[in-house]
Amino acid sequence: MDVPDRDGPASRPASVSRLERRKMRTRSALVRAAQSFIAQGKLAVPILEITQAADVGMGSFYNHFSSKEELFEAAVTDALDDLGALLDGFTGSIADPAEAFTTNYRLTGRLMRHRPQEAALLLAHGSSLIMSDRGLSPRALRDITAAIEQRRFTISDPELGLAIAGGMLVGLTTLLRERPQRDTDATVDEVTERLLRTLGMTSRQAKALCQKPLPDISALQDSPAEWPSPSKPAAP
Repeated sequence: MDVPDRDGPASRPASVSRLERRKMRTRSALVRAAQSFIAQGKLAVPILEITQAADVGMGSFYNHFSSKEELFEAAVTDALDDLGALLDGFTGSIADPAEAFTTNYRLTGRLMRHRPQEAALLLAHGSSLIMSDRGLSPRALRDITAAIEQRRFTISDPELGLAIAGGMLVGLTTLLRERPQRDTDATVDEVTERLLRTLGMTSRQAKALCQKPLPDISALQDSPAEWPSPSKPAAP
């Protein structure tokens, strides 16, 4: 293989690659800063404060986002995309779509208690996320659709099933955050069981799925102490 000249045209792709990596780091820093502000309930934070938290210049912000609202939307969907990808790693080998959906839902409910950042992001934008084409929703819609096709669910409209599941998840997440003394596993499984019956399963079928062992997700859990309580004002 020929070695390109140091200053010749062949050296340019490396420069472009370094530039792209730098841009990705800048975008990631902005998204992480926005996720932190959203989790703390600071939705009115000015762009300047976000860029300062991300340690990037104001000009860099507009190289990636046209507005704070666009950044916040990316912050939410990126976080839930990452969470969805993690869950897919646990359930990708499950052949039964109803079981895959159930496992994902039960794991998501548990993680909403133990990953308060994602919980805060979900609650801040829940209504817009339920029918989103990114994050958890498309994965849930995929499994609901397949379960209907295989006659595991009797509900005829996959999007209606998704809306019901999303609404119940927002309610469940709210309950777990506002009532930290509740038993997480029992609460999540009861909600999941009721959801499965709403989607058309019998009580016996729903209970059987909700009693299946779950994979160990302890490595995915954050410390709740890292994020402020939703019932207390965030520190200035």
